[in-house]
Amino acid sequence: MTGKYYEDLEPGMIVHHDLGRTLTEADNLLFCSLTLNTQPLHINEDFASKTEFGQRIVNGIFTMGVVVGISVPDLTAGTIVANLGYENVRHPQPMFHGDTLYVETEIVAKRESQSRPNAGVVTMKHVGRNQHGVICIEVTRSALFLKRPG
Repeated sequence: MTGKYYEDLEPGMIVHHDLGRTLTEADNLLFCSLTLNTQPLHINEDFASKTEFGQRIVNGIFTMGVVVGISVPDLTAGTIVANLGYENVRHPQPMFHGDTLYVETEIVAKRESQSRPNAGVVTMKHVGRNQHGVICIEVTRSALFLKRPG
C-alpha cells in the first residue's frame, strides 16, 4: 500500500501532493445532480452571472471531496481504519469550472487510540489551491490510522 502508517506521521510534517485535478462543468453538474443540490450558484448560469462571482461556482462539498481524494495515495491508501471527522472547513475563494486544484497536507496532531492498540488518531489540515496558488479551501480531518504491522 502507498499510505502512511501512524508511526510515519509527525506533527509539523507537510506533504505536497503531486496530483492535481481540473474541476469541470460536468463534474460540478453531476455532483449537484447526485446530491440533489439545487443551489443556483452551481447550476444556473443566468442566476450566477448576476452575482458577485459573475459565473457558476464549483460546489464546495465536491471540492472538499477532491481535496481528500488527492491526499489518499500519499497518506491513507490502505492504512486507515476510518475517517473520524471533518472540522474547520473554509472556502476563502471559490473554484470555477476549469480551475485546477492542488493540495498540501500538514500533520497537525497525533495520539494513540485508547480503544485500539493497533491504531492511532492523526489530525491533518488539507489546504487546496487553484492553479494561481490562491487558497480556495482548508479543511481539518481526523482519521484512525493503523500502526505498522509486526
